[in-house]
Amino acid sequence: MKEPQKSAENSKTAADALDQLRVVLVRTQHPGNIGATARAMKTMGLSDLVLAAPQRPPDERSVAMASGATDVLEGLRQFDSLAEAVADCHRVVGVSARRRGISLDVHDARAWAQQWSSDAPDAGRTALVFGAERTGLTNEELALCQSAVQIAANPEYSSLNLSQAVQILGYESRMAALGGVAGSHRPRPADHATMEGVYQHLEAMLVDVGFLDPNYPRHLMRRLRRLFARAEPDKVEANILRGMFSAVQKARRP
Repeated sequence: MKEPQKSAENSKTAADALDQLRVVLVRTQHPGNIGATARAMKTMGLSDLVLAAPQRPPDERSVAMASGATDVLEGLRQFDSLAEAVADCHRVVGVSARRRGISLDVHDARAWAQQWSSDAPDAGRTALVFGAERTGLTNEELALCQSAVQIAANPEYSSLNLSQAVQILGYESRMAALGGVAGSHRPRPADHATMEGVYQHLEAMLVDVGFLDPNYPRHLMRRLRRLFARAEPDKVEANILRGMFSAVQKARRP
């Protein structure tokens, strides 16, 4: 007799978790793909759609391809940059087909979704970032992400339409959320804007103490970003780090 109630509770928990997922499209080239993405999102229970520096804004082609998911289109927001689009997110995940050269922890879609659902919705808002249709995410855009996700497509023909990729990540997220994995109750990670402040302060401190040559930075900051992304400091810990950096800088002043 309790099964219907349990099913309803699981559905609510899944909906709460999915509400914390944001789909970010970077430099989209075709308005129709924006609409197709809205349709893919709505079928999986996602609604938070954000555009970062779109090459063309949504138009009548977007509405046609949305096929009824106009509420998702009407609720989308646009930003001039990826950094602005994810500033309030606590986790930023880049979806990339690139196999090599990514200095991030890389997960397949299903493994990532299971890991995400174990913390959601307590972990705060998570951004799934998709690059432009032809080129995907650039190295600079991936540098703003804490981890990466890849779809296990046919290696001999891995070409996926943008909305198809969104559909796959949405499906895996929905299935993981419906699995009812209990939350870990870990402190919520600091949001993207807070961590960007940490990274900028860290870089300035390393230059002050002579550890980092600003003319030859190489990959040091990228590796340090990866280290902190694995640790997922919360806002209090982020403030502690910045306090430490300030103390080091103060100690070096005459």
